[in-house]
Amino acid sequence: MTATGHALIGTVIAAKIGNPALAIPIALASHFLLDAFPHWDTGTTRFKKSKEKFFIQSSIDVALSFILSYLLIHFFFPQTSYPYALLIIIMAQLPDWLTAPYLFFDMNFPPFSWSYKLQKIFDNKLDKPWGIINQVALILAIIFMGRIF
Repeated sequence: MTATGHALIGTVIAAKIGNPALAIPIALASHFLLDAFPHWDTGTTRFKKSKEKFFIQSSIDVALSFILSYLLIHFFFPQTSYPYALLIIIMAQLPDWLTAPYLFFDMNFPPFSWSYKLQKIFDNKLDKPWGIINQVALILAIIFMGRIF
């Protein structure tokens, strides 16, 4: 799943679960659950693009993740603390942050190689357009449920 997808789900978790002792493990678990869902992300076809292009696309995704999460809080969950949401968002993205040095800087040693190998177990990639459609539908459904319940 994209960093944006993980961040938006992390935002909903932060908005609905005010206790960090619960929200942090739920956010971490959500990462692996969401990656098991068939999805597209910037790494889906990373071997077909240059490392620079992969890095730029992933950086744009990360920037977009924080912008859209801010807007989600502002418009749909205004009672949510921004610093708390940021913590939960980062926890929801953490496995990808731990994998980034392996992918972008060839740091093929623990803990980065461990994170990469662990994530490969759960990762269920699906190329465009269905990988994007699946992801958007799932994210919108979770946001909708978070707003209603």
